Amino acid sequence: MAGKKSQVVVIGGGTGTFVVLSGLKSAASNAKNPLGLAITAIVTMMDSGGSTGRLRDQYGVLPPGDIRQALVALSDSDELWRKLFLYRFEEGDFRGHNFGNIFLAALERISGSFQKALYMAQEVLQTQGSVIPVTLKQANIVAHLTDGTVIHGERLIDEQDERAPIVRIALEENVEPNPEAAQKLLEADVIVVGPGDIYTSILPNFLFPEVATAYQNSHAHKIYIANLMNKKGQTDNYTLQQYIDAFKPYLGERPFDTIIINSTPVPHEQLTYYKEHGETPIINDISQPAHDMRIITGDLLSPNRPVISASDVARSMVRHDPHRLAKTLLQLIHV
Repeated sequence: MAGKKSQVVVIGGGTGTFVVLSGLKSAASNAKNPLGLAITAIVTMMDSGGSTGRLRDQYGVLPPGDIRQALVALSDSDELWRKLFLYRFEEGDFRGHNFGNIFLAALERISGSFQKALYMAQEVLQTQGSVIPVTLKQANIVAHLTDGTVIHGERLIDEQDERAPIVRIALEENVEPNPEAAQKLLEADVIVVGPGDIYTSILPNFLFPEVATAYQNSHAHKIYIANLMNKKGQTDNYTLQQYIDAFKPYLGERPFDTIIINSTPVPHEQLTYYKEHGETPIINDISQPAHDMRIITGDLLSPNRPVISASDVARSMVRHDPHRLAKTLLQLIHV
């Protein structure tokens, strides 16, 4: 594809999307061997917890958290700006807030438009790619459980309480999607889905019929990056096949062309911590390609595995390595 940039769309939200975008951006902007990639991030806008939820409730702004992480991942600005956008206040009235979330909320209030705020933030951070909210309207999701319970809002769905399994998720009410999201999916050469919490970070993007249809109609190579660990209360003890099956009601019987999954065991110390919190590694139980979906395995674990405090999110302990992920993806992206 000499002379033409490969259109790569990453769809999801949260830390998983941050890792994928960081790796691809680093590879694409490598001064010694720059690659012809045009990177777009389509990001969920249903977050209602933490700093994002507080700003959303108190100021009526759109949730900035997942957008902020995507912006930082694609940023080519001074390191200070990237650190500022990730900085979390630990005490005082701003305790728990990210500077980047406050910055985006203030820009939206000043400009009167989240889209304008996003444009300005991309200029400040000099992003090497585009960040597209899946919707520019206030939206919430609901989860329907096997026992008939309905949970309203991403924050409550994300809580790790013991409960019945999730059957499906839906929009709380009909909301218009961002038309640019569907258009980018149709134009894509490669679409990367995940990793991330399937019911709160990934599938919410596909609850908009226009987005799901564009994905299904796209001629792009569709790649799914499987999570490293299951999420308590959402995907308890899921295997890889169960993850793929969870996508089918939204994306059809063959949701992906290629599935990437880590094959390296999680270190004992981290595994013990996860098990104490009711979370387990995802087992690859697909021995043969299902519906012609190719399975790629490899060592995708980040070598940096910090021991975190109990107040932090347990899933942050074990992460994909952005450079190893990018290397695997680039073997599938013909540039």
